[in-house]
Amino acid sequence: MSALDTLVSDNIGLIVSLLVVALVVLAWALLVVARRGRLLEARLAALTRGDDGTNLADVLEAHVDKVYAVARRQDELAARAAALEDRARHSVQGISLVRFNNFDDTGGNQSFALAMTNPEADGVVLSSLHARNQTRVYGKAVARGVAEGALSAEEEAALREAMDRALGR
Repeated sequence: MSALDTLVSDNIGLIVSLLVVALVVLAWALLVVARRGRLLEARLAALTRGDDGTNLADVLEAHVDKVYAVARRQDELAARAAALEDRARHSVQGISLVRFNNFDDTGGNQSFALAMTNPEADGVVLSSLHARNQTRVYGKAVARGVAEGALSAEEEAALREAMDRALGR
């Protein structure tokens, strides 16, 4: 061991100088790494900051809240759309008017057949027969495309056209 002691004591100045240089280099490296860390942290903060200065967690939380609000609104709209579709199945969507001249002694196609139906082919056929001295109005209920009474050719034509329109044809 004395040889090692002699070697160290003879070169103590050099060893201390090398250790001081190593310490300075390590301190400088630590400062460089710390500075880079602060720069990276600042860049990350800038990237994750919202328009109003909030951080990424706040931005994401606000975004998730908006997504939930949109989902709730979509559910509300889907329920409203279903209710409207149900009402539409029962509303008049097909209307057709056929004008005709029922009697030879009158002119101008004053008589008419008016058919109104929903998409399920339920509705009514109204007919007006015009003569020189009187006008008569008749109504016939329609269920599933079948009238409660016999239909004239004009009433049949009006009913077919109204059902086609109610179905969008």
